[in-house]
Amino acid sequence: MIILGIDPGLANTGWGVIETTGSKCRCLAYGCITTHAHQPVAKRLCEIYEDIRAVIRRHGPVECAIESIFFGINARSAFATGQARGVALLATAEASLAITEYSPPQIKGAVVGVGTAEKEQISYMVRILLGLDHEPTPDHAADALAAAICHAHLGRHQALAAKAAGA
Repeated sequence: MIILGIDPGLANTGWGVIETTGSKCRCLAYGCITTHAHQPVAKRLCEIYEDIRAVIRRHGPVECAIESIFFGINARSAFATGQARGVALLATAEASLAITEYSPPQIKGAVVGVGTAEKEQISYMVRILLGLDHEPTPDHAADALAAAICHAHLGRHQALAAKAAGA
């Protein structure tokens, strides 16, 4: 199964595509969509939407894992992230991907083992879990790959639990 992971943000939207076979995950591609602050917000959102659509066309994922918004002190930042997240969700829904949302602590817990992990720990574990010869950069791309890995692990457990409950 091919999974698209997304770490949304108006300035930087990370994306990562992995393929799962059983319990193994391998990286197919990753990157970061960077928009510029001097552009109108609508143009920036359109760029994120179009680039996510291009990633979907290029790699053919069937499921998407997207990071939910963390509401910290900066409401303005959360609002901008929500807009970017919205266009990413639109692009994935338009492509009929099954979409699952995960909180930052869920993703960190699934990849590192602790929900309060630092960026360096996430990048390191993404490299180990995907067998990469380097840590993925930028951090936004590593976070997107972590979301996809989280979905691969938690989704498999959820499917097993559903199967057991129906048996």
